[in-house]
Amino acid sequence: MARAALRGRSLWDDARRRLMKNRGAVAGMAVLAFLVLAAAVGPYLAPYGYDQVNKADVWVAPLVHGHLMGTDALGRDLLARLLMGLRVSLAIGLVATAVSLAIGVAWGSVAGFVGGRVDEAMMRIVDVLYSLPFIFFVILLMVTFGSNFILIFVAIGAVEWLTMSRIVRGQTLTLKQKEFVEAARAAGLSQGGIIARHIVPNLLGPVVVYVTLTIPAVILAESFLSFLGLGVQPPMASLGTLIASGAADMELAPWLLVFPSAVMVAALMSFNFIGDGLRDAIDPKDR
Repeated sequence: MARAALRGRSLWDDARRRLMKNRGAVAGMAVLAFLVLAAAVGPYLAPYGYDQVNKADVWVAPLVHGHLMGTDALGRDLLARLLMGLRVSLAIGLVATAVSLAIGVAWGSVAGFVGGRVDEAMMRIVDVLYSLPFIFFVILLMVTFGSNFILIFVAIGAVEWLTMSRIVRGQTLTLKQKEFVEAARAAGLSQGGIIARHIVPNLLGPVVVYVTLTIPAVILAESFLSFLGLGVQPPMASLGTLIASGAADMELAPWLLVFPSAVMVAALMSFNFIGDGLRDAIDPKDR
């Protein structure tokens, strides 16, 4: 009983209880779990391939000829393409966010903890990269290396880590003044050891919250690039490419725009509700 009571008073247990009491966050997690499951399993269960062309079923309305969400200008089943597009967009969001997380946490924690000229030089590099327009940077990569699916991860991840590094640096500047860091210094622990064992673990709260808000930003960035024709290339689909093609044909086939847009809104709102719930759960004073 005593052990259970101690566990019940831990920070993460309290945060989990507050998170589960947040109806918006719980609803967001339920919707997101459904979308992830649909993206992971749906393409294998769809009756048509996402790139399967059927000229006899061009612009078929939903629930006609076995197409639950209708077809596009090439007779491709929208449901199959939507499931594949959701998978691609979520994959880009997760991988690009992981890249930005790894670079941003390492860069920001080192800059904030070491300080001095090292901090000044590292953050000036961040400022210079911030000054480059995002679309210009992506176009430059595309022209230099050609259109490549993996390049989308690199382009987006190479930009999103900048904000992460600033957040981590600010938190590190506060943490390095704490007593447990001074105790680690007195014990003879190296700077790298202090960062790895004491600074980074104590950054998890704000970092986790920011990650849940970065994923939808990455998905939107990919959708913007795909809308401009710089993202995922046909016949592969993403939510951005589906919305772009649906906008072009909305007068003839409005379902091509309605369904992908609805899925996009559901995914983005889910991440935002989860992020808000995590922020309130980890630091209730921010509410």
